[in-house]
Amino acid sequence: MAENFHSNSQLPLDISPAISRTAKPSSEFYSLFSEEEILGIIHALEVRREIPLKYSYKGRGAKIWNDFYLKYVIPRWYGRPNVEVDLLKDNFKYLNGNIKSGERVNIIDVGAGNSYPVKKFIRRLNKLGKVNKYIALDISEELLRVSKNNFNKWFPLVEFISSTIDIESSCVPKSLFQNQASLEIDDAAKIFLHLGVTIGNHQDRDEVFKNFRDSMGKNDFLVFTNETGSNSTWDGIVRGGCKYHVEEVYGWVKKKIGIKSEDCELVRKYDLKTDSIVANLKLRHDYTINFSRMGIDKNIELSEGEEITIWRHHKYEMPKLLKELERSGLQLLHYSTNKYKSHIMVICKIASN
Repeated sequence: MAENFHSNSQLPLDISPAISRTAKPSSEFYSLFSEEEILGIIHALEVRREIPLKYSYKGRGAKIWNDFYLKYVIPRWYGRPNVEVDLLKDNFKYLNGNIKSGERVNIIDVGAGNSYPVKKFIRRLNKLGKVNKYIALDISEELLRVSKNNFNKWFPLVEFISSTIDIESSCVPKSLFQNQASLEIDDAAKIFLHLGVTIGNHQDRDEVFKNFRDSMGKNDFLVFTNETGSNSTWDGIVRGGCKYHVEEVYGWVKKKIGIKSEDCELVRKYDLKTDSIVANLKLRHDYTINFSRMGIDKNIELSEGEEITIWRHHKYEMPKLLKELERSGLQLLHYSTNKYKSHIMVICKIASN
């Protein structure tokens, strides 16, 4: 016989079910990314609890980055100098001195963004008649359009080529160096640029270095920048990209994935496992992220208190950098730091052995 309860009986409060939310990525999310990229995001969420920063440069994310750069990074008469521009200036003599007399080079700008960092460098090389063509590569089609508009305005007579690429997962296609008239591969020496301290944002830096190495010829150079120092001594004060860009990326991720602002918070910290400074979206409730378009049907279950990495940056100390280069078949030729010794520009080539 069923047991009767009085009308004023109450269930114990401590057995009430936990509140769980469901997030459904927006229609714009599915329009921005290919099926392969969405599967990559799902895999990163499942395995590493991360939405790789590279994806945040697509769609409106391109405007977010360009606005951040124009406001905080481009030098003003009253502000700090641009580290990238100054380091390229400091290393111009070395790079120019290694271009054979009478030869011209192809500039391959990987992660070109809006192309501002290379403007003065290319202007100096171009005045010497040493620029063959400029190839802008980026994961974001929107940023490549910004790059093209800027570059054609600055250098209307220099050939501009652009293509989307994810350097973390593929090499630079040799077809980009093809002479359009003869269809033969252009054998001009190449300077590969990877600026904006971008190497420190990659999840798999070894793979990036190997992809550069496999894209290069014996006479080519790879030039990249990054911050220097120990990540573990971070003072907890948010500056630059860790403040202004991260705040915009955080808003972008919430909107695209469908997580409500009141259900999460932004946490910045040092991550021992990756030896990087990270910015994470921390959940205040259990959440299910439901991917259900483009033939994809996948739920990712996340618990209250779990964190999703949306931004990362790794600083380098020289011994570790040299080991990474060596593992990837690259050889350090030259490096210099800015006057504060906070940033480094590295020039390397394919290792001889």
